[in-house]
Amino acid sequence: MDTPKKIASFEVNHDFILPNIYVSRVDGDITTYDLRTRVPNAGDYMDNLTMHSVEHMIATYIRSSRLGGDIIYFGPMGCRTGFYLLVRNADNEQVLAVLREVLEKTVRHEGEIFGKSRIECGNYLELDIDAAKRECLRYLAELDKRDSHFVYPNG
Repeated sequence: MDTPKKIASFEVNHDFILPNIYVSRVDGDITTYDLRTRVPNAGDYMDNLTMHSVEHMIATYIRSSRLGGDIIYFGPMGCRTGFYLLVRNADNEQVLAVLREVLEKTVRHEGEIFGKSRIECGNYLELDIDAAKRECLRYLAELDKRDSHFVYPNG
């Protein structure tokens, strides 16, 4: 039996990753960003309610941003320490600026979470705008703590 090739994200030493934004990989004109909101393997993980709530808000706002036509995907990491954002024709600084804008829009959002209905979501009862706001505020604070050079620390 052939041993499968390791995927790129498994090649990164997670012991050195801090909350930030990193370029995870580039495939042609598509850049995958690692939006790391929490320190890996530190025991502080997003609960499903928070992760799901942030996903609904950021996915909606970022697809409505000036980068909207180039957004391929936004969604959570299975390890619950962040999100992946895939962007076509990405400019790192512009992506970071738009990310900050949509995080701030989520923090200021009034009303219900986008897509919070049985028709629009497969688990609509597990959404909470306050959880999304707390996580986005937390991530903004983490981004403010350090410069982003979009490169994983190598230890």
